[in-house]
Amino acid sequence: MSTTAITPLTTDEAETLVAAARTAAEAAGVTVSVTVLDAGGHLLAFRRDDRAVLISGETSTRKAYTALQLNAPTADLVDLVKPDGPFHSLPTALDQPLLFIAGGLPLHRDGRLIGAIGVGGGTPEQDHGFAQAAIKELS
Repeated sequence: MSTTAITPLTTDEAETLVAAARTAAEAAGVTVSVTVLDAGGHLLAFRRDDRAVLISGETSTRKAYTALQLNAPTADLVDLVKPDGPFHSLPTALDQPLLFIAGGLPLHRDGRLIGAIGVGGGTPEQDHGFAQAAIKELS
């Protein structure tokens, strides 16, 4: 049985993700917070624009954490936690900082989960787009 080691997400890559998300947000005239977590959920990079709403720091981190824990874009999870959704009790059942709002994306390398990015401060759709732009810049 052979296993192939996957290179973990680096601090340099995390900084590239933050910069790319902020560049995309600036181009749209939006101030944001960006959080990048490694595969263990540890903070690798964080940046809140000076004028970004204060809560965006928390929302970006929770979006990244949610995307990491569920290995799915948070945009894909929103309907699952609505009152008629199959996981409607998940946000309150677990004592975890989950946030089911678009803007969090898992990060993969060679098909393996290596971390997550979360963006907060714009509309959910904008945050999702800024996170996508960051991942595109990294790949």
